[in-house]
Amino acid sequence: MKTMKRILAGALALTMTAALASCGGSKDGGSDTTESKSTGKELNSEAKEQIAGLQDQLPDVELENKTIKWMAHYDINPQNGAVKAPGLELFEQKYGGKVEYVSTTWETRYDDLATKVMGKEAPDFFPASDMDSFPFGAIRGMFEPIDDYVDLNSDLWASTKESCDKFMYNGGHYVAVIDVSPNYVCAYNKSTIEGAGLDDPAELYANDEWTWDTFSDMCVEFTDAENDKYGLDGYWYGNALSETSGVPLIGMDENGHLVNNMSDPNVEKAQDFMYELGKQGVMFDRSSNGWSTRGDGTTGEGLGSNLTLFIPVGLWALQGAVETTAPFGDMAAGEVMFVPMPRNPDSDTYYISSRVEGYQLCLGAPNPEGFAAYMNCLMVARDGAADINDQVYMDEYKWSQEMIDMMHTITDMARANPVFDFQNAVSSELNTVMQSVSQATMITGGDATTWTQCRSTYETQVDFLIDEINSKMGTEDAAAAEE
Repeated sequence: MKTMKRILAGALALTMTAALASCGGSKDGGSDTTESKSTGKELNSEAKEQIAGLQDQLPDVELENKTIKWMAHYDINPQNGAVKAPGLELFEQKYGGKVEYVSTTWETRYDDLATKVMGKEAPDFFPASDMDSFPFGAIRGMFEPIDDYVDLNSDLWASTKESCDKFMYNGGHYVAVIDVSPNYVCAYNKSTIEGAGLDDPAELYANDEWTWDTFSDMCVEFTDAENDKYGLDGYWYGNALSETSGVPLIGMDENGHLVNNMSDPNVEKAQDFMYELGKQGVMFDRSSNGWSTRGDGTTGEGLGSNLTLFIPVGLWALQGAVETTAPFGDMAAGEVMFVPMPRNPDSDTYYISSRVEGYQLCLGAPNPEGFAAYMNCLMVARDGAADINDQVYMDEYKWSQEMIDMMHTITDMARANPVFDFQNAVSSELNTVMQSVSQATMITGGDATTWTQCRSTYETQVDFLIDEINSKMGTEDAAAAEE
């Protein structure tokens, strides 16, 4: 009866749900489902044997239904030369499990999910890693709590229980957080750095000299618009730099209420720095290219051709076959590298904009037990097969040991002190406003404004939208309240 009530309430809410688009568009992580895909690769026999040794850490249960349905704009079954993830291999070995891909696109995924749930054809799980599904999806009745199926109080989940607690609504946990990882890293090409006579950012970071000032000086020195050379390109440098303040634009307090941080002095300091940097003309003008990055808008383009100095981007963009990462440079030759985003020179801390590797249980999921079994497999594989991932990155994706070490360093920093921003995860109305807010001080095309002007234009509206959502958070049935 309790489950049916959730389904009915969610159905009512879903009739009013529009797609919640992200400023990243289809270029934000994962594969565009409209593209043709080649098959992926199996793990080698040694890796499979190691994973087999992890099976005794999992509950011995027989799944009545061994197939779980995954809906996203990308497939977690390996594609395009990628190697199967250890967690998926463990799920197959231990439970005979299978992940069935339910295809959607970035732009239509929430509408498509709504249609599936309304038609009683819900998939089992959906990604939380894009940081735009919570609390939006919980309030709109797209997802249900995981607590009846995943034992977050067990030893297995102890390492991420605190992070899971940050994604609670009406007393229930809505995200199974497998890990916390950096939302952005600052990617660069070593041959470009060397050719420009600049210091290697990895060495600057090692010497604790990787600051806003250093970053700005390098961008300005490298930029030469007449020769089509720019210090920055990409879709995410606005948010990536803002969150080095340590404060998200839209955060969440300890009581689970959303908070507008536009007036925070640390945010203001970061945004003022961004505005001054943007005035130097260091960004490739996306407004001149249909609001796409250099060339055809491929992630990383410009680094490999030595025309762009830095691209803030997620690690996902570098975690693939060399054919897919070629725009960044020659991975096998050791050209590609990354560091954290730079720190405020007045602070001792490198704050890491963070995201979760996490998953949500869809409302009316046909196989929640299978979902829980797969989540447990991912948790066991996270630590038990970490070395397998490292080896895959080196053997298949041609990462250097330096890249591996830096990835672990930044991930540890994100785990220790995550900066979660919920600006894209509240409502379609707020999402639209925050697209303007988050790029106001660094938008290309000559339309940038000071942070003071941005606040004057948008802060009252953001406060109103946040208050509107907070009034529904914590109610007994927020979805029904939207009728």
